[in-house]
Amino acid sequence: MLYELRIYEAVPGRLPDLNKRFSTITLKIWEKHGIRQAGFWTTVIGESNQALYYMVAWESLAEREQKWNAFMADPEWHAARAQTEANGPIVAKVTNYILGPTPYSAVQ
Repeated sequence: MLYELRIYEAVPGRLPDLNKRFSTITLKIWEKHGIRQAGFWTTVIGESNQALYYMVAWESLAEREQKWNAFMADPEWHAARAQTEANGPIVAKVTNYILGPTPYSAVQ
């Protein structure tokens, strides 16, 4: 199992819009494509309270490539993204990491 950690730095003041897009739109489209989220987090104490952290679980890099590419090409996603960004971008920067669990990790 692989885990993808994605960090979205929201445009100042737009984190509520980003959270709303995930909760009402993105997760439904992910479900259609078989993308499995492993969790979402925001910062309670730390440098920035304008970031959204989330993890996606993948069986392999091949699964990630197939399902993520299908999601990114989905016309429903393109329309929803355009609609939610009609007043400007929501995300200023995206960072992502593909992580593999260590042998002693509670999460495999």
